[in-house]
Amino acid sequence: PAEPPAPPAGSAPGPARPGTKRLPRAIVVGVKKGGTRAVLEVIRVHPDDVRALGTEPHFFDRNYHRGLEWYRSLMPRTLDSQITVEKTPSYFVTKEAPRRIFNMSRDTKLIVVVRNPVTRAISDYTQTLSKKPDIPTFEGLTFRNRSLGLVDTSWNAIRIGMYAVHLESWLQYFPLSQIHFVSGEKLITDPAGEMGKVQDFLGIKRVITDKHFYFNKTKGFPCLKKSESSGLPRCLGKSKGRTHVQIDPEVIEQLRDFYRPYNIKFYETVGQDFRWE
Repeated sequence: PAEPPAPPAGSAPGPARPGTKRLPRAIVVGVKKGGTRAVLEVIRVHPDDVRALGTEPHFFDRNYHRGLEWYRSLMPRTLDSQITVEKTPSYFVTKEAPRRIFNMSRDTKLIVVVRNPVTRAISDYTQTLSKKPDIPTFEGLTFRNRSLGLVDTSWNAIRIGMYAVHLESWLQYFPLSQIHFVSGEKLITDPAGEMGKVQDFLGIKRVITDKHFYFNKTKGFPCLKKSESSGLPRCLGKSKGRTHVQIDPEVIEQLRDFYRPYNIKFYETVGQDFRWE
């Protein structure tokens, strides 16, 4: 056989990366501004059993036409014993996503990070406002008619928090046993406990424990202590932990009333009380 071409001058051959690019066996499918980035970053600390894609591929919502091989090409290389994970929070509210993921593999494990829908909507608005300072007020976007208390469910920031509605689409294809719900609030108050349940759900060792976290007073949420591979602590980026816009308490109360029946139905469906009332 012919000799392989010599590498360019000055370049050293890197170590061959072992493993194969595989389609994900677990996907963090939602929700936006719920804490999905935190879950992914913590999962990536797991040394042996998990490899996660750092960026959001948006395959099952925006890029489906590119095909499964394109999707597979984005994935990190894994060994047979390792689980590939990806996260795209918009999947949870994408009507076609459950069917498309089911067609890829009916055994896919799904992780949904949920958070008080009122707080989530304010966080969503705060993020948008940082990019588009001239958008209307939160109150203006929330209501079709404020005096009648008519909430505008066509506004995405409101619609995403109607978890019970979106969950129906997923339950047409996946049993509840394949969907794990993470509390966005407990990710802050008890990150090790909440991530312990995620590790159990994925069927991997409980490696990530209390010793991996410290509370960052500036950001107001827990951060990862330095990992063995890096000497630096890992906190989420500047876009996380923004100070929320101040909202009229009366508006918050109206939104609580609006979400209450959806929350109750969600609790009953998943068999878990998130105590958002």
